[in-house]
Amino acid sequence: MLERLNKALELVEVRTTEPVDAAAMARVALTSEHHLRRMFAALAGMPLAEYVRRRRLTLAGSEVVGGSRTLLEIAVEHGYSSTEAFSRAFRAMHGISPGQARRTGAVLSFQPRMAFRLTVEGSETMQYRIVDKGDFRIVGPRARVPIVHLGRNTAMEDFVRGLDKQLRRRIAELSDQEPAGVLGVTMPLGPDREEGNEIDYYQGAATSAPGAQGMETLEVSAGTWVVFPTSGPVSEHPRSLQRLWADAYGQWFPANPAYRTVPGPELLKVEYSRDGTTAEAELWVPVEHT
Repeated sequence: MLERLNKALELVEVRTTEPVDAAAMARVALTSEHHLRRMFAALAGMPLAEYVRRRRLTLAGSEVVGGSRTLLEIAVEHGYSSTEAFSRAFRAMHGISPGQARRTGAVLSFQPRMAFRLTVEGSETMQYRIVDKGDFRIVGPRARVPIVHLGRNTAMEDFVRGLDKQLRRRIAELSDQEPAGVLGVTMPLGPDREEGNEIDYYQGAATSAPGAQGMETLEVSAGTWVVFPTSGPVSEHPRSLQRLWADAYGQWFPANPAYRTVPGPELLKVEYSRDGTTAEAELWVPVEHT
């Protein structure tokens, strides 16, 4: 899988005058566009579109400093229809305009060309199971929060802390299937998951109930899920939970190309020990068998 992903990334280097064609890249990678975008974002820590933008502006920066072509020629070569659009993008990445870079020889930013390699880190076995589920609903309160790839998501934490015990009991009572209990449900609003972009986040239950007063309802179609369990001390949260996503996309999917992600909610179940020092968690990711 990683070898095919690297071949797909070569298109970024040779098609600089065209908008990023994620569908064409997905065909090279022999996967779906959704899975390509999700895999890239998880492995690279930035959305595919952001990487393409930064690579093109890196290449454009060297040409601007070289000074052998006009700014309009450089802009068109790297997919911009006008010098104004090119200048805005250039300034956003490099902190100065193309004209200033050409006149002063200022220091510019650089986005290296990415290539993914599979490395072995330790000898721990990664566990998973495949689950087929029929149609169900997520019922519970919802908030729109920013994406945080590493570290605390204070907006999400504030939302969860704002739910009183009575409301959490009502949510738990709605649960009538796996994964049981009160879940953290992440529903992306678009294909790219850039740091700071927003997602819909639910504290809800997987249920067959039609809904509940004062709560939101998210309909989930029948499908297949890969489930990743983990356990450990609470003191390691949230990094240990965030590593679930990193391990899933950095280890499991590359080693299991027969499965790929599909659009849908990702479910996180966390159960704490009685003394509150340890926790067991499960990450549910919607997939399809290729």
